[in-house]
Amino acid sequence: MHTPTLPEVPQRRLVTDRFLGYDCRPQLPDGAFSDMQNLSLRNYPLLSTRPPRGILRGLRRPGGLIAKDALLWVDGGSLYMNGLETGLTGLSPGEKQLVSMGAYVLIFPDKRYYNTEDPADCGSLEADFSLSGTVRCQLCDAGGAPLPDPSLSDSEPEDPANGALWLDRASGSPSLRQYSQAQALWVELPTVYTRLSLSSRGQLPALFSAGDGVSVSGLGLEELEGEKILYALGGGPEEDDYCVVTGLLERSQTLENVRLRLRRRVPDMDFVCQCGNRLWGCRYGPGEDGRILNEIYASALGDFKNFRQFLGLSTDSWTASVGSDGPWTGAVSYLGRPCFFKEDRIHPVTISAYGAHQLDEIPCRGVQKGSHGSLCLVGESLYYKARDQVCVWQGGFPQSVGEALGEQRFGSAVGGSVDGRYYLSLRGADGAWRLLCYDTALGLWTKEDALHALAFAALEGELYAIDADSGALLALKGTAGEREGAFDWLAETGPLHLRTPDRQSLSRFNLTLSLGEGAEARLWLRYDEEAAWRDGGEIRLSRPGTVTLPVRPRRCDHVRLRLTGRGDMRLHALTYLLEPGSDG
Repeated sequence: MHTPTLPEVPQRRLVTDRFLGYDCRPQLPDGAFSDMQNLSLRNYPLLSTRPPRGILRGLRRPGGLIAKDALLWVDGGSLYMNGLETGLTGLSPGEKQLVSMGAYVLIFPDKRYYNTEDPADCGSLEADFSLSGTVRCQLCDAGGAPLPDPSLSDSEPEDPANGALWLDRASGSPSLRQYSQAQALWVELPTVYTRLSLSSRGQLPALFSAGDGVSVSGLGLEELEGEKILYALGGGPEEDDYCVVTGLLERSQTLENVRLRLRRRVPDMDFVCQCGNRLWGCRYGPGEDGRILNEIYASALGDFKNFRQFLGLSTDSWTASVGSDGPWTGAVSYLGRPCFFKEDRIHPVTISAYGAHQLDEIPCRGVQKGSHGSLCLVGESLYYKARDQVCVWQGGFPQSVGEALGEQRFGSAVGGSVDGRYYLSLRGADGAWRLLCYDTALGLWTKEDALHALAFAALEGELYAIDADSGALLALKGTAGEREGAFDWLAETGPLHLRTPDRQSLSRFNLTLSLGEGAEARLWLRYDEEAAWRDGGEIRLSRPGTVTLPVRPRRCDHVRLRLTGRGDMRLHALTYLLEPGSDG
């Protein structure tokens, strides 16, 4: 007797053991997840929970963060270093730009500075001195030594002594000449100096330094007012103070009841950076006189206090007007050049050793407005948030690295980096914040939590961040501070579709994962875009171990998987079995 035999239905076994992180595009590759929380690719190709963070301390009114040899931050109007309050106080509320220049930290928009090697060396970049009283004006040499009043005549004085002065008024403009006995002629002095002597009990030399570019007003003498260089200063509490500026006087004068004012000013700058031992900045908007500015500035070489020092030297300050339209959106030092960004272009400055700096222009995707904090150097590449993408720039044209983020729109981005990973805290169109991490070696993204970072700073292999919502100072790798406890995590796949024209059924799939002590995990399934998620099973372990969770789903066209849990987890593999059916 012959009995019919049924052929064995062939099964296809698919294994995903290489996970590709966070991907929001409509069609996901195998191993990618459309949503996740608190997960990382540090153990790639496995998917695992991020490291527990360290909590160093809580801040009251945080304003900024920077790392030098130690960690420095602004909180409540004061600058802190290594957790201790420095002598730099009275800072205005709000977000700060902190710039490192040698041993100094410069704080904007307050225009303040602090020397990390000498705590007593701190204060304002600007200086403002006013005096109502008497000022003595007399000719002098460049060092401030007084000179006698010159002879006043239209012709050369007879029988002059060596070094005698003569004010030649025969030509159209008076010129000061000095007699040289060795040459037997009157030599015109190319630069004429005037000493301003006054009584300020040491305030004047305490506020200014030789070489400062200042504005002078209130003397009533046109020759001595306007933009000047202080060639010398002197004096003290027990003697009259003095400063030396350029200007020609016919004779010494004592000015009574004047209102003298000397000011050393630093321009208002939207964004600042340090490059080539100069402080660089940019400004778009009204200046002091109400004119709309679109400019780039550089301080004098090695002197972050002077932006109006013009001596005709290669070390001078520098200013350039820019023709491109629109506000500045960021500034950074990269490849030995200060680079200034707008939303639609980059302006690098090529620094010249002779002072003839060259401003270049690259029309391309620049930094998104409000995302200046996203500029971050990772390895040898510069990453930043553009208007519609996350970009990497290596000196040519920027390239996109955010394709996996899909059509989502983000803004107000702040970035930091450690271990070749680019952390980006940014706000979505829905107003919610999220922390993303881009592994530059793998080219893959992961999503952590809703951290709203005010600033990042990397120090000794750790990445620190200030939580703008809670004020907590965090160590993202957990190597410092008090480690946080167990936290929730989530991984959600996109729709797992049929992979052949035949009608197929997903007969079973297995999840292989490792859990730490006290950790738990639960699987959820969503069939054919139903509204509700269905419970697919739970795992709880009292001690660390690796388990496989088998699940038999119902027949469906496609299914989404969501794995949630708490505690340490590593996802090793997702295996599912497909049974083909008919075309009907």
